Amino acid sequence: MTTLQKGDKAPDFSGIIQDGSEIKSSDYSGKKLVVYFYPRDMTPTCTTQACNIRDNFDVLKGHGIEIIGVNDDPAKKHQKFIDKHELPFPLIADEERSVLQAFGVWGPKKFMGKEFDGTHRTTFLIDEEGTIVDVIKKVKAKEHTDQILNGFGL
Repeated sequence: MTTLQKGDKAPDFSGIIQDGSEIKSSDYSGKKLVVYFYPRDMTPTCTTQACNIRDNFDVLKGHGIEIIGVNDDPAKKHQKFIDKHELPFPLIADEERSVLQAFGVWGPKKFMGKEFDGTHRTTFLIDEEGTIVDVIKKVKAKEHTDQILNGFGL
């Protein structure tokens, strides 16, 4: 759904994370950054994806990769998700959907025969200069870390 692609400049963004503080894309300048969008906290596939990243967090950090998860759930729900699954990375509570829309991942979806607007599971890999080096549109929750590492050429 997104029109952003490899070689594009990543959108600047800011958002409120689970503890109520604000983070901005500029906080990550000079670093490799993964911004992953997922539909809902506490759902099976989203939990599998988050736990895959958690279980491989040291490997990702070892390559200098920072992680941010984003959806439109409220900060309190994000905090419960983080606490329950011991997630070591921030989750943006994008209730206004400004980050989702900046990356082009909010829009029409189909699930179990119903159409609705929602977050498209998409991951953006951004280099130290703020350029998108890969867009993962077919996320494999159980293999997401491998997809990230491969996308960065690692």
